[in-house]
Amino acid sequence: MGKRVDAVLCCLAFLSLWASATGLLSAKGINYEVLALMDISRSLKDPHNVLESWDETAVDPCSWFMVTCSPDGLVIGLGTPSQDLSGILSPSISNLTNLQFVLLQNNKISGQIPSELGRLQKLKTLDLSNNFFTGQLPNTLYHLKGLQYLRLNNNSLTGAIPSALANMTQLAFLDLSYNNLSGPVPRLHDIKTFNVVGNPLICAPGTENDGCRTSSPSPSYTLNNSQNSQPSGTTKSHKIALAFGSSLGCICLLILGCGFLLWWRQRHNQQIFFDVYEHHEELCLGNLKKFQLKELQIATNNFSSKNLIGKGGFGNVYKGYLQDGTVVAVKRLKDGNAIGGEIQFQTEVEMISLAVHRNLLRLYGFCMTATERLLVYPYMSNGSVASRLKAKPALDWGTRKRIALGAARGLLYLHEQCDPKIIHRDVKAANILLDDYCEAVVGDFGLAKLLDHQDSHVTTAVRGTVGHIAPEYLSTGQSSEKTDVFGFGILLLELISGQRALEFGKAANQKGVMLDWVKKIHQERKLDVLVDKDLKNNYDRIELEEMVRVALLCTQYLPSHRPKMSEVVRMLEGDGLAEKWEASHRNESTRGRANEFSSSERYSDLTDDSSLLVQAMELSGPR
Repeated sequence: MGKRVDAVLCCLAFLSLWASATGLLSAKGINYEVLALMDISRSLKDPHNVLESWDETAVDPCSWFMVTCSPDGLVIGLGTPSQDLSGILSPSISNLTNLQFVLLQNNKISGQIPSELGRLQKLKTLDLSNNFFTGQLPNTLYHLKGLQYLRLNNNSLTGAIPSALANMTQLAFLDLSYNNLSGPVPRLHDIKTFNVVGNPLICAPGTENDGCRTSSPSPSYTLNNSQNSQPSGTTKSHKIALAFGSSLGCICLLILGCGFLLWWRQRHNQQIFFDVYEHHEELCLGNLKKFQLKELQIATNNFSSKNLIGKGGFGNVYKGYLQDGTVVAVKRLKDGNAIGGEIQFQTEVEMISLAVHRNLLRLYGFCMTATERLLVYPYMSNGSVASRLKAKPALDWGTRKRIALGAARGLLYLHEQCDPKIIHRDVKAANILLDDYCEAVVGDFGLAKLLDHQDSHVTTAVRGTVGHIAPEYLSTGQSSEKTDVFGFGILLLELISGQRALEFGKAANQKGVMLDWVKKIHQERKLDVLVDKDLKNNYDRIELEEMVRVALLCTQYLPSHRPKMSEVVRMLEGDGLAEKWEASHRNESTRGRANEFSSSERYSDLTDDSSLLVQAMELSGPR
């Protein structure tokens, strides 16, 4: 018996030593990442309780809101943008040694930028813009040799811009605009985009040697890689002429080159894939990788139909294997030439890459050629919710609830915690993907319309899927967060019933008035009729009632009556549903002319078996 106890104690000692060796546990057996995150939380004032899930007694912080972990459980991302956080940024952030991105923009954080940030050697993205940081730029930032994206704009930073920035060879984007920086601007030849607009005390480039005495302070200007060698105000006319002659010569060479290329293409009568960035750097802004077309052709076996795993309104998706063995999903966008210019496309995908949340599909990278636009995502092993609802074994009730809550949290981030906010415009089961653990991941949000916070809606040609489109979007083309809320309500009904929106009520001969039918069986307390038969009564009746109520609240005819996604999340978590449901009934008695006709008339055009359905489910239109 004594030998057995000794063996157990030896095993425990070995495990303890191993865990300490990995650096995850402190001497007292507490996860050092938990300690660091709790120090950060204590130094901040959190008016909306977004950090409420952070628990100092936890062993694993990977389930915490706004925290992103790697597959092996290390904290690699901290993102709490647009949360009205105030206080200071704790130096303990340096103890999160595996951090790759920090997104704290659009808050009210003050104090100096911690010099300890220079210890985060794996950091690639740092966004502290639109806060109240003061003091000088810490010199230790320039120890971050791998940093690619740095935004410190719209703060109250002072002092000179150190020339040591030139040593950050990976830095592709730097925004220091709208601070109180002073002195000359150093020459930073390797940075693609360098913005210093709105610093009234800085000097124009080219005046470093005379201490800015020969030129009055420039109120604002932006530098980029093509502007780093601009002539000063004292440039002679012969320099201007030389520059003009050089530019003219380059233009002539470019025209000759294009002409030769067109002639060669016509002669060989074949399509040429020309990667416009083939000889540029592999990494782009943020955490995005720029892929070459041939690399993705090899990964997908030249976009073989055998590797096709999905089709949609924006393009086809192919499973691929990169050279390092990583399994990816490659989305080949339709009409590659019509998606916009190279700069516009690159800017948009770079902005999308900064929307990081555990319930959003992460963008690995992209590829641009003269005729192709491709996006590269991680491969989701369990496919989409739509495919899993049709597969065997059936998703159990607990998993369906978890999917609903995960998708709601992803949409909440897009609507209320992302800057600029993003409207998905095609929320449906086919666009909610499932990872290895059947956790919901919202996909295709990167192809939606980006909005500034001051905009209430955006008007475009209608894009979406029949049966999921909010009535105001279908009739006016105006989409807002509330159109996504409508689509989410339909998604809840799909999760409950296991059917597509257009199949609701098919067995009961009520297909043409799906929401009327759901409302009717809810009033008659016959919700068992709605539930997926594959569940075989293995579900909670009370939770079913609550989920149907949330779905009906989300699909109300008037957008103003639908809840926000933050309210939807709270209701799915069991908070505030009764009050919201009662308020909706009070509203029903006072609704105006917009609600005088029946919902059968409102929604019949969305579900009628017309030629629209015969052709395709997707409605096309400009992005």
